[in-house]
Amino acid sequence: MLKKLKSIPEQVIRLAVILVIIVVVFVIVRAELVPDDFGELGHYRKGAVDEIASLELKYAGQETCEMCHDDILETKSNGYHRSVNCEVCHGPSAKHSEAPDEFLPSAPRKRDFCPVCHEYLPSRPTGFPQIVSASHNPVKPCITCHEPHNPVPPETPHECSACHAEISRVKSISHHAYLECKTCHEVPEQHKLDPRGNAASKPATREFCGKCHAEENEDYPGVPQIDLAEHEPRYVCWQCHYPHMPEAK
Repeated sequence: MLKKLKSIPEQVIRLAVILVIIVVVFVIVRAELVPDDFGELGHYRKGAVDEIASLELKYAGQETCEMCHDDILETKSNGYHRSVNCEVCHGPSAKHSEAPDEFLPSAPRKRDFCPVCHEYLPSRPTGFPQIVSASHNPVKPCITCHEPHNPVPPETPHECSACHAEISRVKSISHHAYLECKTCHEVPEQHKLDPRGNAASKPATREFCGKCHAEENEDYPGVPQIDLAEHEPRYVCWQCHYPHMPEAK
């Protein structure tokens, strides 16, 4: 027997000792730290059920809110926030449901509340309403323009301004204000669903701008015109003139 033990490599013996120690420690720890009622009702403590049941209820639940606020329910159920639980915005309201006059739920009024969900983030889904709060009606609280239970825009965005609001605002005070975006851009229908995968085109030649601005064009009196052959012939027009605000430099 001793000869057999001596023939076992020392590394194996050391590993076996370590494994025995680990098993012993595991048994001791389990006996000392694992509660006696663990596993009786599944992979948790049986007593946890009673402990959780004894906690104070803070949330009333969507159905409780709907029992009293049926007018808001009608607005909300047909709006963009229909899937957002009331207490997401108004906070825990169990006490309010028990004593409505004594405990009033919170009602967000500050401008920084709505951007928690609606501030622009590239990772958010395409089409999800987003804003850059620093430039989107700064200072004003969101509820100044949007009914929170159905937050449709006060004015339905037209053309491309829903996503390209900054460009739209610049263009609205430029000489190109009355040109539709599609005058200069070819926009695939799929651009609305996958804008990066279906980008809109932009003019690639000088002749495109020349349709309105070439000297020989007499269809647009009063429009600034140039000699295409002589006026910076090496460049495409938008390399020097920002097309949404095309002042001469």
